[in-house]
Amino acid sequence: MRRSVMKAGRRGAVCAVSAVLLFSGMHLDIQAADTTGLPSAGLDFFLSSNATSVKDLKEEEKADTDSKDSDEQAPAQTAATVTPTAEPTPTSSPEAGSSQTSGMKEEKVIEETAIATTDKTFNQVEREIEARREEKGFRSLVIAKVNDYVNVRSIPSEEGEILGKLYDKSVGEFISEQDGWYEINSGSVTGFVKAEYCVTGDDAVALAKEVGTRIATVNTTTLKVREEPGMDAVVLGLVPIEDELIVTEELGDWVKVDIEEGYGYVSTDYVTLSTEFVKAESKAEEEARLAKEEAERKAAQEAARKAAARNNSSSSSSGGNSSVQPPVISAGGGSEMGAAVANFACQFVGNPYVYGGTSLTNGADCSGFVMSVYNNFGVSLPHSSAADRSVGSSVDGLANAQPGDIVCYSGHVGIYVGDGKIVHASTSKTGIIISNANYRSVLSVRRIF
Repeated sequence: MRRSVMKAGRRGAVCAVSAVLLFSGMHLDIQAADTTGLPSAGLDFFLSSNATSVKDLKEEEKADTDSKDSDEQAPAQTAATVTPTAEPTPTSSPEAGSSQTSGMKEEKVIEETAIATTDKTFNQVEREIEARREEKGFRSLVIAKVNDYVNVRSIPSEEGEILGKLYDKSVGEFISEQDGWYEINSGSVTGFVKAEYCVTGDDAVALAKEVGTRIATVNTTTLKVREEPGMDAVVLGLVPIEDELIVTEELGDWVKVDIEEGYGYVSTDYVTLSTEFVKAESKAEEEARLAKEEAERKAAQEAARKAAARNNSSSSSSGGNSSVQPPVISAGGGSEMGAAVANFACQFVGNPYVYGGTSLTNGADCSGFVMSVYNNFGVSLPHSSAADRSVGSSVDGLANAQPGDIVCYSGHVGIYVGDGKIVHASTSKTGIIISNANYRSVLSVRRIF
């Protein structure tokens, strides 16, 4: 009882003193946070009068929460801790008259306003600070709003060399504005786009929330995804640390995410929320993509011609018997190694799914299955479906996938085997199975061979 009263008194002191800070200008010391400070704010606030810190109160509250709910994994120390870094301040911004000093003042106001707000937990304060900071960042975006694309040029003129393309709803970082042109950086491209085809500043804030993909990155050793938003709800599935999940809805302290078992809910205490955007494509990247697509188209036509010739030969030798079944694996225009990977993976269909497992016979999870299959071919891959989105080279969509390609989903991954199918370690109920590759939204396709 005494502890509760003391804690309540401290919280009241924080709110009261913070409120006074806003109106009377009382001195507030800000120190760099250590590894247990506010991870989202990156700062630890100390009241000069009694050296009580927000960090100390947060730790008290977290200890109480942990004692009440031992069912949920606590965030892992190495993942949940964010080392404080200085937030970069652009040399220019869409708002006239902005400067590094004003940016620092605005950041301080964001922090103080969130701290001074009453009736909120410290986790809620952290999320509010992060949301305000993210919205501030959105104002410095340049977002294309066109039917197809806007050219990125070397100088602020239509006479400038075309360096790349910023496609509709793609995003760049604002650098400067010159005579109706925005200078931007997007992906590997830095150049100028016509301002009339883009939005920035306050207009970019609302549009960014529409065109961006909301991501929840797991920051606890094992995240429990539940069927409903609540700690007492049934666990739908488990997701390992650092996996990235697509967020479909935000509900205060909970977000709805997409995993292999279906849509479920996770507490925002155990994930880090961020927003991803599509970036510009450079001229060199576009040329390489088009050349690759043309080569793959020709290879697919040649493979189809050879397959037709084999089928005709087989029909002739069997006296026209039409009961011959095509193989599970379709070579398409893929490499021999890719086809070998797909064929090797298919022999384990029917074996069990085991969370965290890497055994092709005794059980593996989705990324463990992909990792172990490729390990047989001398390729080392990470045991993470999120990390698999960056391995090998990018393939432009499922339509261009070839046997052996890695198909990545929200919190899941599989191996393409041709004919629009993947082999994957699905769930504990189904084990390793073959499914239609488009049974869920595909995030990316990666090619190793």
